[in-house]
Order: sequence, then structure tokens, then C-alpha cells
Amino acid sequence: MEICIITGASSGIGREFFRQLAGESFDEFWVIARHESALLALQELTAVPVRALPLDLSTEAGCAAYGAALAEQKPNVRRLIHCAGYGKFASTTSLGLEENLGMVDLNIRATVSVDLITLEYMTAGARIINIASVAALQPVPWVNTYAASKAFVLSFSRSLNRELRSRGIHVLAVCPFWTKTAFFDRAVKRGAEPVVKYYAAMYDPADIARRALRDSARGKKDVSFYGFVARAQALLVKFLPMRWVLSIWQAQQKLK
Repeated sequence: MEICIITGASSGIGREFFRQLAGESFDEFWVIARHESALLALQELTAVPVRALPLDLSTEAGCAAYGAALAEQKPNVRRLIHCAGYGKFASTTSLGLEENLGMVDLNIRATVSVDLITLEYMTAGARIINIASVAALQPVPWVNTYAASKAFVLSFSRSLNRELRSRGIHVLAVCPFWTKTAFFDRAVKRGAEPVVKYYAAMYDPADIARRALRDSARGKKDVSFYGFVARAQALLVKFLPMRWVLSIWQAQQKLK
């Protein structure tokens, strides 16, 4: 049984990946998120059977349940698209320990767990897509732990891609810029003064997914960017002194 697995599939970029892959000839889609009703609704978009796994991958129990499902079915996983993750916009100290570690658990721990668990069921020609962020390219004050966690995802994915070359498995890190999704519903604290006041660009998740699928299919890149602003920022942070980059970010957002 050849399957495609998408985490964070209930909304945003994850749901868009599913929509664009809905016509592919997999035997089954496995979709993972916390909200079962949103996962079950995905069946309306495809004739391929959809297996909904309502799991919280930020927990050991969630990752263990995912591993147990794979061990029971022993599928041939052709694609893993790992979109589960979240961020918070606030000073690191004001968020508190639990919230900071929550981002670490979902953005870092779950990425390592899901990738390594799934690799046991992947063979040559299989592909992994991990969602990182343009924020992974630099430290981002007031979006600190999220940006740092995505820096891990970027580094981990690029190294894993090199390690898996001999197995014929390709790993792609996707670095979206600001994207119109429900991410902001969780990232921004209601009633509080917004941390991010200036958005240089805001992209559509359909475009992010389309470019990532194209880059993954070609297999020549280990990082995928969409949009002029995203590519420009990726270039600039390579050459500007980091203290300038941090100061520009603070000035743009009027952060003292």
C-alpha cells in the first residue's frame, strides 16, 4: 500500500498540500492534526481513501500512536509532508516556560520524531517535505523561540537530505514568508499590542505548496522559497552584519 502522509493537514499550508495532491494515485492519504472533524472533511476533496489520525504530535503519546499506526499497517510511504507547528509573537520571558517549550516540542521534537519514525517505511524515490520558515534564517526578537525552532528544522532537514542521498530519498525544507493562514490566530494574543506591525509581503498558501511540490519533484534543491521578498531576505541576511539585521527588524516593528 503506497501512501502520502500530511501532518498539520486540517488547515493552512498542510490543507493546501492535501488539496493539490488530492488527484495523485496513492492508495491512501494519512492526515494528522488535533481536530478530527477537519480531517474527516478532507475526504470530500479526493476519491482516494483518507485515514484521519487526530493526534497531538507535541506529546510523546501522540508520536507513539503515530508510530504504532505505521507498525500495524506497514505501508510504503511515498511522501511525508510535515506541516505541524506553531509560533507565538511576544517577548520570550512574557510567554513563560510552558509556552516556549510547547513550541520546542511541536516544532523540533515532533519533526525529528515524525521524520525518523516514517523513514522506516520509506524506500528509494520517497520524498519528505518539512515546513521551516524564513524566520529560520536569522534570530527574531519577540518571535524568538519560534524562529530558533525553525532554524533547527532547516538545519536538520538539509543535513538529513545529504545523509539520505544513498537511499534515494529526498528531503526538502520549505521556508515560507508571511502566509495567509490560521497561524496568526494562535500567534497573536488577543487584546495585546501587536508585536508584528509591518508585513513586507503576505503570500497565499496555495503558491507556497505549489512551489514546494515542484522543487521536491525536481529533487535538485534542499530549500524551497516562494516570492521575491522571501528570496531577497534570504540573500540579504547572508551578507549584512547580524546586528544590522536585528536592528532593522526592531525598527520595522517599532520594538524597543
